Amino acid sequence: MNNTSDVALTDLDMIVGVATPIVSVKPVVLSAPGRGEDLQVRVSAPVTGRELPVIIFSHGFGWSLDGYAPLADFWAAHGFVVIQPTHLDSRTLNIFPQDPRTPRIWLFRVEDVKRILDQLDYIEAAVPGLSGRLDRSRIAVAGHSWGAQTVGMLLGARVLDANGEKGEDMYDSRVKAGVLLAATGQGGADLTPFAAEHFPFMNPSFAEMTTPALIVAGDHDQSMLSVRGPDWFTDPYYLSSGSKSLLTLFGAEHSLGGIPGYTVTETTDENPARVALIQRLSVAYLRSALGLDDSAWPAARAALAETPDPLGRIESK
Repeated sequence: MNNTSDVALTDLDMIVGVATPIVSVKPVVLSAPGRGEDLQVRVSAPVTGRELPVIIFSHGFGWSLDGYAPLADFWAAHGFVVIQPTHLDSRTLNIFPQDPRTPRIWLFRVEDVKRILDQLDYIEAAVPGLSGRLDRSRIAVAGHSWGAQTVGMLLGARVLDANGEKGEDMYDSRVKAGVLLAATGQGGADLTPFAAEHFPFMNPSFAEMTTPALIVAGDHDQSMLSVRGPDWFTDPYYLSSGSKSLLTLFGAEHSLGGIPGYTVTETTDENPARVALIQRLSVAYLRSALGLDDSAWPAARAALAETPDPLGRIESK
C-alpha cells in the first residue's frame, strides 16, 4: 500500500471498528424442490453479539459458497451474518449448457436468495450458537458480476423482453439495502451480438430499482459483453431511482482488485489496498443503510474525499 492508502484505511478503520472472531459453517443444506439440486450455503458469523444484521451474498459466474473470503470474512468480523449460496452455474456442480435448466439459471439465482430468506429460521437453527441472534428487520443482499445482476432483481430491477415489455417483478420487501459490485449495465444496443443472442436476461430496466444500494464500478472494467466502455457498469446508479451511492474505483478491472479471493488466478488487477477499501466502505454503507449507525457512511465518504491521491470517489443521490 502507498502512504495515502494507509491514511484512508486508518481513518476508515476507526469508523468500522475492530474485527472480532468469526465462525463459518458449511454446507447448510436447504431442500429445493424443482431445482434439481439441493441448495447449499455457507454461513459466517461473529462468535459474539445479538440482533445481528444479515448479508446474503450472490457469487459471480462459476463460483460457489467457497469464494469471496475477503468480503465474507470481513463482513462477519464486523458484525454481520453472511450467507453464501452456491448457485446452479457454479463450476462445482458442472451443469452442462445443454441442461434444460440453463436458460433459467438467472431465475434460479433469484429464487435461491428468496429461498434463503424463506428459511432463515432453519439456517439459524443449523449453525451452532447462532439461534436467536439474527435481526430479520435488517437484511441486505450483495453480489459480484452476475451476482450483482441477481441482487438488482431483488431490489426491483426488471428484465425487458424482446418487445421491451417488463418481465416478472422479483422485488423483495424483506431486503432493505444492496451492494452491487461490477453490475452489468443496460442491454439492447449496448450489448455485443453474442451477448444479445446468448444472454437475453441482460436487458434490464433499472427504473424500478428503488431499494437503497451501493454500486461499485471499476473505471478500467472493459466487458467483452458490451460495446461500451467501463461506464457501462455505472448504469445501475444513473438509471435507477431512490437512494443510491456510486463508488468508482480508479484503475479497477472486473475483479475490483481481487474480491473473489486472495490467490485467485483470474484476478487481473490485484490490489490489496483496493480490496481493503471496498471492505471498509461497504461495512460503513450497510451500517447506515440498515439503520445501525447513521453517521458511518457520511464519515466514510468524508474520509475518502479528504484523502490525497485516493483510490476512488463516491457520489450519491
